[in-house]
Amino acid sequence: MESTNSFRLRKQALKPIETARSSASQRDEEEVSKNNGQRTCEEEPLSPSSRLYHEPNFNVYVIAIMGCKTRIYPDVVKANLGHTLLRHPRFSSLQVENNGEMRWVPTEVDLERHVIVPELDQNMDSPDKFLEDYVYNLSKTTIDKSQPLWDLHLLNLRTSQSEAVGIFRIHHSLGDGTSLLSLLLACTRQMNDSKALPTIPIRKKKDKKSDRIGIWRILLRFWFVLQVFWNTVVDVFMFIATALFLTDTQNPLKGLPGSESTPRRIVYRTVSLDDIKFVKNAMNTTINDVAFGMTQAGLSRYINRICENKKDGGATETNNLPKSIRLRSNLLVNIRPAPGIQALADMMEKDAEVKWGNWIGYVLLPFTIAVREDPLDYVRNAKAIIDRKKRSLEAFCTFYIADWALNLFGIKAASALSHKVISRTTMCFSNMVGPVEEIGFCGHPMAFLAPSSYGQPYALMINFQSYIDKMTIVLSVDEGTIPNPHQLCDDIVESLQIIKDTVMTRGLA
Repeated sequence: MESTNSFRLRKQALKPIETARSSASQRDEEEVSKNNGQRTCEEEPLSPSSRLYHEPNFNVYVIAIMGCKTRIYPDVVKANLGHTLLRHPRFSSLQVENNGEMRWVPTEVDLERHVIVPELDQNMDSPDKFLEDYVYNLSKTTIDKSQPLWDLHLLNLRTSQSEAVGIFRIHHSLGDGTSLLSLLLACTRQMNDSKALPTIPIRKKKDKKSDRIGIWRILLRFWFVLQVFWNTVVDVFMFIATALFLTDTQNPLKGLPGSESTPRRIVYRTVSLDDIKFVKNAMNTTINDVAFGMTQAGLSRYINRICENKKDGGATETNNLPKSIRLRSNLLVNIRPAPGIQALADMMEKDAEVKWGNWIGYVLLPFTIAVREDPLDYVRNAKAIIDRKKRSLEAFCTFYIADWALNLFGIKAASALSHKVISRTTMCFSNMVGPVEEIGFCGHPMAFLAPSSYGQPYALMINFQSYIDKMTIVLSVDEGTIPNPHQLCDDIVESLQIIKDTVMTRGLA
């Protein structure tokens, strides 16, 4: 850990991010200075998707747990927030209802109210358990609508993975998870270059072969269009069936009605990203395929163990699963392209305009729950499912169906439709790409990043988040349904090790 003197030197060097104005008047600059660096904007109505997140059965909050390698200095954080995050109008606006219409109303932000620094006993027996309980208790609460719907909790608490922890809590009406995480990363800088934004890897497009010409190219394109059309028809039919009557098989992971109002236990484990890449390269798949495959394997191990215990309490070597389990993940996808980190940084520094908001589509992702003799089959099956979903316009079509329901029947009907689709599935699954180099939040070097949420109408949410050479697996669970989330998390981690060992044993690498 750094000495106090060395950090004081860095603290003095930490200044609010300088912002450039090309045509701002002196009067505007003085107004910005008075408001903690935030710039005022005009009132505007909430989008339909933002209004949806204020319905009683859909009151969702995004949580981002940031582990830091050094002690966090609240004054430094507050000084930088005033010149970064608060310059986004959503974070400096109230959500006010007037004559039945919800509107964004600009307001001055009191950082003393939004940045919470609890007094902690540094000699506590189990800091990791305290942090877990702190987040659990946080999930029992909501943010008062008399202030912008976000807050930041700074805990100078040494855990097994960090010297201190910051916990961002943001209401989902402010934006979708990907955009919000991009915005937070836009407030960070590389530790080896205080002016450089984080680098997010971009998936490279495969070079198209040019030797296929004439009739063969036309036939391949026709076959691709036919696949997309057929997959979309099937997926839309399944979406409508789910909204009307089709529900997942009752299983140990499926929550009971009312799960959206229960507090959440958020646990996480960190694995080597290199191990995932090792499997990916050996099997010629993607990181997303491996993450999905190891999750299928972990869920299968966990459910099989519970079925075993219900029978005779024996080991989990045999298959005790029911013959058929329908278990699906519901992905809420923002079909509007997410703004990049550079665009968001320009917005906060130069007042550039950025498209922002939720255009939510639905993707129903089926999980195969089975005990397989070959562990690599989990990854092969995951690749087949994801490849098929890539050849479907399900997210776009379901967005327009929900939009049609909203315009025709109103926000209550759209909320009921969303709740039925989500509550009739089992869980939520996502995989998000993070920076490839060490970054600092307001000058504090980050050790890990663990995003999640609470308030959703299902009992299990699984998020994968990469950072440098690590992958953090984050579970948000309803303990009334899943009383041992640490065991479930361990099953997913152990599944990766089994898959990796199988690849090495067979010499596939």
